[in-house]
Amino acid sequence: MKRITSFSVDHTCLKRGVYLSREDGDVKTWDVRMKEPNKGDYLSPAAIHTLEHLFATYARNSAYQDGVIYVGPMGCRTGMYFLTRGLTDAQVLDCIRESYRFIAAFEGEIPGAKLAECGNYQDQDLAGCKREAAEYLKVLEDLRVEDMKYSRYLD
Repeated sequence: MKRITSFSVDHTCLKRGVYLSREDGDVKTWDVRMKEPNKGDYLSPAAIHTLEHLFATYARNSAYQDGVIYVGPMGCRTGMYFLTRGLTDAQVLDCIRESYRFIAAFEGEIPGAKLAECGNYQDQDLAGCKREAAEYLKVLEDLRVEDMKYSRYLD
């Protein structure tokens, strides 16, 4: 089988950030890389699950909601995938920043975390999620649109 693009990225030197992973027609897949791969520090399953609930809820209710297609966790637990349509790179970065600011400050009941709403509703960690979001915000605040490319990490 043909090797997929994400497996062509050199994960031994990939840094935290936001990267355009692929474009399929007018849909862009963004790699919201919260952790450096293979460094032994990963998002816990419960924290990444809470992050998914909060990120998806905020982004789909933001000013950019019409351009948000999907928010979901990476299986390697180093970040999130964010799929968009019709948003500029600057708007994507703004939406991600706003989402993570919301997550880091979130208080209250986790959206969609009830028995009837989620397939694993008890697997949540709001405190851990907020810590991870606050830590990642340090990366997001300094990130520029020019930095959102995989090119320097392709083998």
